[in-house]
Amino acid sequence: MSKCIVICSGGLDSTTLLYDIHNNPKMEIVGVLSFNYGQKHKKELLCAAKTCKKLKLEHKIVDLSGIKDLLKSALTTNQAIPEGHYADPNMKLTVVPNRNMIMLSIATGYAISNGAKRVFFGAHGGDHAIYPDCRAEFIRQLTMATEICDYIPVTIEAPYINRNKTDIVKLGLLMGVPYQDTWTCYKGRKLACGKCGSCVERLEAFTKNNIKDPIKYE
Repeated sequence: MSKCIVICSGGLDSTTLLYDIHNNPKMEIVGVLSFNYGQKHKKELLCAAKTCKKLKLEHKIVDLSGIKDLLKSALTTNQAIPEGHYADPNMKLTVVPNRNMIMLSIATGYAISNGAKRVFFGAHGGDHAIYPDCRAEFIRQLTMATEICDYIPVTIEAPYINRNKTDIVKLGLLMGVPYQDTWTCYKGRKLACGKCGSCVERLEAFTKNNIKDPIKYE
């Protein structure tokens, strides 16, 4: 079996990925990491913890909340969360500078410490337009670095890099992923807003799969 680390935010994509890897008899998940980087939508971390408890997986939440004063984004400041589709230019306000580089670097160290040679995260095709650190070229270049950063070579893998969220939901439904245990909304309220780019894309994915999203909206 191949030992690996999975990054799970508690969102739809990474939770689907976690179930996907967990169901693979050739993979052994030795740890799951979530990150508190001062995001408004910390509720997603509770979802990640709930999922890991269900799957009986070792889960750690890494406290990076201090960096919210360094990495300016609508997700980490008092700036209003933009509404609309991910394709809209204003969604760039939700970019957290270099976030994935930081998280994946920590996950790589965690992998090395646990004898794992693979790190998985849930970047997908729909992220490409606005998130530079979710693009295939970023993943290729970062893997080249992680393979030489220590005595144990580690690869960074994003299995959904060529899939959109509709495809991911379709796969998750086939696996029976309990999407009521996931959180997507960026606004961090009691109920999902249904209007931010993340919510709009999520709702669209369920609609295209002819099924109602199991979470409640305002």
